[in-house]
Amino acid sequence: MTYSEMLHGVFSAEGLISILTLSLLEVVLGIDNIIFISITADKLPREQKGKARTIGLLLALGIRIVLLFGINWIISLKEPLFHLGHWGITGRDLILLAGGIFLVYKTIEEIIEKIKGHEAELSSKQRKVSLNSIIFQIVIIDIVFSFDSILTAVAISNNLFIMAGAVVISMIIMILFSGVVSEFINQNPRIKMLALAFLLVIGFVLIAEACKDLIGIEEVPKSYIYVALGFSLMVEALNLWEKRVRRKKGKEIHEIQEKIHEEKHHNS
Repeated sequence: MTYSEMLHGVFSAEGLISILTLSLLEVVLGIDNIIFISITADKLPREQKGKARTIGLLLALGIRIVLLFGINWIISLKEPLFHLGHWGITGRDLILLAGGIFLVYKTIEEIIEKIKGHEAELSSKQRKVSLNSIIFQIVIIDIVFSFDSILTAVAISNNLFIMAGAVVISMIIMILFSGVVSEFINQNPRIKMLALAFLLVIGFVLIAEACKDLIGIEEVPKSYIYVALGFSLMVEALNLWEKRVRRKKGKEIHEIQEKIHEEKHHNS
């Protein structure tokens, strides 16, 4: 397919539907990326958090665009580089394994800090964490998550412009809403722990995906994980709603009691 044919395909009804569908999938697949960026950037001073999130997502966009133009190289990563017994190890396996181990390590480190309590949280934030070190961590995870994103795009469309358009649209959406997601996660301790648990599971899934031939599985279905996360978030949202209603009722009761007490005091 020539570039002119691909460009023409973008503006067809089928092309526009493909862009919308793929953009939605890219946003869903980017949830784990946003969560990692939000939690990692929270270690920075307040004035640098937004900058780190934006730079991280822009770098993710750049990496994915570069990978799209190197699609043949990505496909070649599925071919075994060497063998350990009957296990053929591919370049993709090595990238997913390294990314999975890194994600599990960083997430467990964050969970331990959170479990230790307020003192550990203060000492953690008092440590000198540079913007460059946070961005470096974000880039590592961006590279790993970008492979899933690009392979999903290739499975849906073979039009380079449609894939690139969907990646750009999804990244713009994520940049616009990353601040809201970040504030919500970091202001609600239970949501933050749930997000960390989700990242931990994703890390183990990446490791399992890299070793699937060794452990004898065909595919690790991520859809189950996203459904479980959605269900957990729904339950937690109901808990937060209940807590807000109870707090409001408690405040109203307290105001009524104070009013009754004032009236009694006035009458006496």
